[in-house]
Amino acid sequence: MKKLVIIGANDFQNQLILKAKSLGYETHVFAWEEGAVGKENADFFYPISIIEKEEILEACKVIKPDGICSIASDLATITVNYVAEELGLPCNKTCFTGIQTNKYEMRQAFSKAGVSCPKFVKVREKDNFDSSCVDDFAFPIIVKPTDRSGSRSITKLKSKKGIEEAVKSAIAVSFEKSAIIEEYLDGDEYSMETITQNGVHHYLATTKKYTTGAPNFIETGHKQPSGLSDELNQKAKNVVFRALDALHIENSAGHSEFKVDKDGNIKIIEIGARMGGDCIGSDLVYLSTGNDFMKMVIDVALGNPIDEIVDNKDSAEIRFVFDKTDFEKMQKFVKENEEKIYRISDMEFNEQVTDSSTRAGYYIVCDK
Repeated sequence: MKKLVIIGANDFQNQLILKAKSLGYETHVFAWEEGAVGKENADFFYPISIIEKEEILEACKVIKPDGICSIASDLATITVNYVAEELGLPCNKTCFTGIQTNKYEMRQAFSKAGVSCPKFVKVREKDNFDSSCVDDFAFPIIVKPTDRSGSRSITKLKSKKGIEEAVKSAIAVSFEKSAIIEEYLDGDEYSMETITQNGVHHYLATTKKYTTGAPNFIETGHKQPSGLSDELNQKAKNVVFRALDALHIENSAGHSEFKVDKDGNIKIIEIGARMGGDCIGSDLVYLSTGNDFMKMVIDVALGNPIDEIVDNKDSAEIRFVFDKTDFEKMQKFVKENEEKIYRISDMEFNEQVTDSSTRAGYYIVCDK
């Protein structure tokens, strides 16, 4: 039996654990024990934080895995690539970790490769912040951490008013204590889901993204198909593939976020060298297209050829529950459309939803 190491054990990673087990692989899972939903499903569980890459490496030297992977986590990909490279397993090279996980370094790589992206500047905690750094920016602007995901500490500003507070908020949650300020892009927001093996990119799906809007842009839902025309989708695909090349993504899933303005221009927001979170990769891609994205991630990690890409045209979407009102809407929808419900998550209500991690839960709807 082949051994697969999985980095992380939250609700999203649990789907990967279950998939690996269904394919007959022995699962070795590393994560903090608190919140480790996948602990009970793992064949072997190790209560080690996903950021402790050296400790995980030493454990893996004993395990001798055939592959290492994770889904939907930028932080986990750092450890995945480090450990896999040290063990000679398929991965993205660690020398490109910075441009694949840090928004500022990513922007620099895009600019160097001629990939269209917004004007940007980096602010570090140790710098004496001077708002004149955005004097030549077109407003509105976006302020966010350089190295976090999940809509954490994102602020949209129409002027310089409040910029210092926004920068401090972003720096506070940043691992490297830095923020990026960039011009806001107008247009509808989408993501493109891809799988790359041995440097060859494969298109899987395009997702329409819905958010709360300014100031924090917390995702309220995702839907496939995206509704983009074939012409615009092909145009976006060309831009995304160039961006994936610029980031040297060679062996992993890809989650590329972009906007399409009223003139049909495509501009990249950012790219994760991983599956899209929020069940986009783990569920929506399979439900809408028939492509088993999680199996593909596992096959890439193990060095197996990926399955032939298929292109069904079904509909799938995830809707997030923020509060009791959303929960009541969900109950009404479920009662009227029971046959369309694919999965409903556990619900945990918070007094205030500040980012994606504090949403109460979700439900997934599919329509054949």
